[in-house]
Amino acid sequence: MKFDTPATTNPIDQLKVVGKPVDRIDGPLKTTGMAPYAYERHDVAPDQAYGHVLGAGIGKGRIAAMDTAVAKAAPGVLAVLTTLDMPRLEKGQMNTAFLFGGADIQHYHQAIAVVVAETFEQARDAAAMIQVRYVREPGRFDLAAEAPNAKLTSADSGEGSGAAHEERIGDFEAAFAQAPVTLDATYTTPDESHAMMEPHATIAAWEGDRLTVWTSNQMVAWGRRDLAKTLGIPAEKVRLDSPFVGGGFGGKLFLRADAVLAALGARTAGRPVKLALARPLMANNTTHRPATIQRIRIGAGRDGRITAIAHESLSGDLPDGQPETAVSQTKLLYAGANRLTAMRLAVLDLPEGNAMRAPGEAPGLMTLEVAMDEMAERLEMDPVEFRILNDTQEDPEHPGRRFSQRQLVRCLREGAERFGWNRRAAKPGGHREGRWLVGMGVAAGFRNNLVMASGARVRLDGGGGVTVETDMTDIGTGSYTIIAQTAAEMMGVPLEKVAVRLGDSSFPVSAGSGGQWGGNSSTAGVYAACMKLREAVAQRLGVNSAEASFVDGEVRAGNRVAPLGQAAGVDGLVAEDRIEYGDLAKRYQQSTFAGHFVEVGVDAATGETRVRRMLAVCAAGRILNPKSARSQVIGAMTMGVGAALMEELAVDKRHGFFVNHDLAGYEVPVHADIPHQDVVFLDEVDPISSPMKAKGVGELGICGVGAAVANAIHNATGVRVRDYPITLDKLLDRLPEVA
Repeated sequence: MKFDTPATTNPIDQLKVVGKPVDRIDGPLKTTGMAPYAYERHDVAPDQAYGHVLGAGIGKGRIAAMDTAVAKAAPGVLAVLTTLDMPRLEKGQMNTAFLFGGADIQHYHQAIAVVVAETFEQARDAAAMIQVRYVREPGRFDLAAEAPNAKLTSADSGEGSGAAHEERIGDFEAAFAQAPVTLDATYTTPDESHAMMEPHATIAAWEGDRLTVWTSNQMVAWGRRDLAKTLGIPAEKVRLDSPFVGGGFGGKLFLRADAVLAALGARTAGRPVKLALARPLMANNTTHRPATIQRIRIGAGRDGRITAIAHESLSGDLPDGQPETAVSQTKLLYAGANRLTAMRLAVLDLPEGNAMRAPGEAPGLMTLEVAMDEMAERLEMDPVEFRILNDTQEDPEHPGRRFSQRQLVRCLREGAERFGWNRRAAKPGGHREGRWLVGMGVAAGFRNNLVMASGARVRLDGGGGVTVETDMTDIGTGSYTIIAQTAAEMMGVPLEKVAVRLGDSSFPVSAGSGGQWGGNSSTAGVYAACMKLREAVAQRLGVNSAEASFVDGEVRAGNRVAPLGQAAGVDGLVAEDRIEYGDLAKRYQQSTFAGHFVEVGVDAATGETRVRRMLAVCAAGRILNPKSARSQVIGAMTMGVGAALMEELAVDKRHGFFVNHDLAGYEVPVHADIPHQDVVFLDEVDPISSPMKAKGVGELGICGVGAAVANAIHNATGVRVRDYPITLDKLLDRLPEVA
């Protein structure tokens, strides 16, 4: 099905099942421990052995020699395969770092060996027995130090966030110089880890020259393609199965060492191998959100209207990597005739930087929205009103190209009213409750809407049951449920008559989970397959599909009523289709918006910050399931708090690795850190987006939250911190004097 004209009235608009706050249909499996996650697939292959990965102990250099004799002789060891045993494997299409093979070391904890043994403990102990002799080379591990060598670089995150190396509209320098009120500030965000609960894990089994991997991967088709490419085998010889993913946040978008080394270990040992990356390797061996240094300049008239805006960002990555696209949202969020955006990339020898939840907009808004607050303060304007004044209904860089939907002003106004913004102390440090300095902060949320081709297969049986098959994944987002809701709505059956099968590469290729595109695109693919099935049903029953209605397990056309299952017959009925998109995304700017509001308390004596309450008001098209969508947003808000207050991968700039590479040293929010959270979804449909008239919402919830926290801290204390995370040491010596 080609979607190239705006959606009109269709079966989804009935909203009998879609749009309802349905409990997750996979919930009972998860709460009873029955959901089959990758490392726990004990039933899929007999006689599984255990693999353990050894990571490089240097950040840059090469391996001169490896002695594996003691490891091979250790109890229970079945095989030891080192990086010196084979040439460097080809990189997958989505990989920046090489995953295995050869003597060169690109980054710390790059995989250099896999040990296979009868038990996990035996494999781990034997890996520690491998003697490695390294030749160290000087490495580039300091982003600030490498800034002078950084090059202007264009980039596209592949998730709707991107920019040319330098873009100019009007004459920024002249307009900035003439503006009566200006801001020129530099902000920094640190390297961050995905820190998902489930580690990267794979079980691999060979049957002749055919490989099956049961793994934890967000994008099944990408993973299958790149695993085949890396191993040098045809893609049709590889099956990848990932029905449940215990968190990914972008870290499992791409092929990683667990799948490659499980496959190589299984082939070497002649046994199925199960392998999970230890937590330190998740920080240093896989990908992370790269640190940024961002300069923002804003010029405005005395009336508060922005006349000049510039956003320049520096980040680092391995050779052939890309910059963090932190300037992307600044191209679209606020009006202003004279504009400049630029991105620079420094070559670093740290582990690979890549996509993490809302790449680009998440770190970009953490700085832009603080700069907007600083400008509002200089203009002596309310921060909400300053943002509203500079709203735009068209792409600022392409006048006349309108947004398909843009309700940012409503998000901010409704959020301010609900949050009690009128009670905010206009003067920083003006509200105190006992030992706590209390403040409120606001930030705009923005995330581009991206749609991707997505396919599905739908089966109808004689009992009127519907089964959906697609390689779409569920990373904790509720994919099973919204796909079931879509099929139930389209085929006119109750939810319990729908079965959903996900994550298998033998199923039709879907959009996959990432970039906030998964829910909208995958359900649109199911919509397309169901439309084809409806036509087949109507043809079997001899009725006009355009006149047929599918209601309560029946097909009704004129005076004719037939059970849905009657059309299936004994052999059943199958339809397969995919949604493909035309040029609507080029003709209209498709984005999602939010207003984020945060209240904090800062201890007047210690600088300890406590978030007290949070609100997100979101405009993101039709909400397919308000309950699961709310879960997505509050989870994203929680990550935003972590980014603002605690998350930071500490870089050892001498040896080139992330020191706090476990959950003892890398702090993330826990339940006690997160107070009352409210989420409001505006009643919005976007017929430009898809036949579902939905958009993504899972990443919008993190975009702007960090800045709202930072702005609330400033409102509470009068202290402006421009370097994240905002730990108490950055506040302590600048707090107001305690009376």
